[in-house]
Amino acid sequence: MADKEPMVVIKKITVVAAGGHGGAWKVAFADFMTALMAFFLVMWLVAQSEEVKKNVSDYFSTPSVIEYNFSNYGAELTLEKLFLDLINEPLNFFQAFMKPADLTPNIMSSGSRKMVLHQIADQLGDVAGDVQVYGDNIKFSIPADQMFLDGTGKPNSQFVAVMEKIKGLTQGLEDSNVYINSVMYTKGTPDNKSTTAKKISEKRLDLISRKIEVGLEHETVDVFGKFSIDPKSNKPVKPDHINGVLQFKINQKKLLSDGRKPREMKQMFDEKRDEDMDVYNDFVNRLVNEKKKKKVKK
Repeated sequence: MADKEPMVVIKKITVVAAGGHGGAWKVAFADFMTALMAFFLVMWLVAQSEEVKKNVSDYFSTPSVIEYNFSNYGAELTLEKLFLDLINEPLNFFQAFMKPADLTPNIMSSGSRKMVLHQIADQLGDVAGDVQVYGDNIKFSIPADQMFLDGTGKPNSQFVAVMEKIKGLTQGLEDSNVYINSVMYTKGTPDNKSTTAKKISEKRLDLISRKIEVGLEHETVDVFGKFSIDPKSNKPVKPDHINGVLQFKINQKKLLSDGRKPREMKQMFDEKRDEDMDVYNDFVNRLVNEKKKKKVKK
């Protein structure tokens, strides 16, 4: 009898999905956990004080430092500032991407001379003169007739507006000194007496100093004042200075609150173009032209 041929058995294994035990539930669970976390955050926030609620709101509604700079100073100045920040303070540079901007920027921490000139021009371009920005110092002057009635210490109709512009530069300062020099000329007084000039100068100085001190947001700023009567100068008195002039100087303290030395304001590639007032005047003229265009459109 012939041998039987061996039986060949083919075994097929079919893998069937595990139905409800697949991976789809993970997506639903993740969504549930996200919603649950959001719910607990809302419940936590509802129980907080008004101050905490405001801080949380400011964090999400206030633009970052970089966004603030782009919107206020344009791409050119912002890129210059970022370049200088990256070279001088790389850690702060990366923190700026996440940190919301302060409501009032500290002009002395800008690090860019052009940006400071732009900010002064934006705030005081139509009233300030003799603007200088070098190292960690800012200087500018304002004719007294922009703020006070002729020959008196009484504020005029422009005083509030100009004072708000000055405070726009000073109120966000940190670790800085503000010096005010109230200059008065005897010929600008009603009776041509030096004693009268002294009283007027002191009254103006006291008023401006108090306004600046009240508006400061940080306790690390000191305000100093002095008055000068008929200061000696080889230059003739400017016609708009007969009624006196208010001289301002802002500089950083030798050491910051955290013990670091202050950073000087520079510009890219150490250009010397703005050793004179070309850059400042360019900004002022540009702003004036923009305001004229807006008026024409209206």
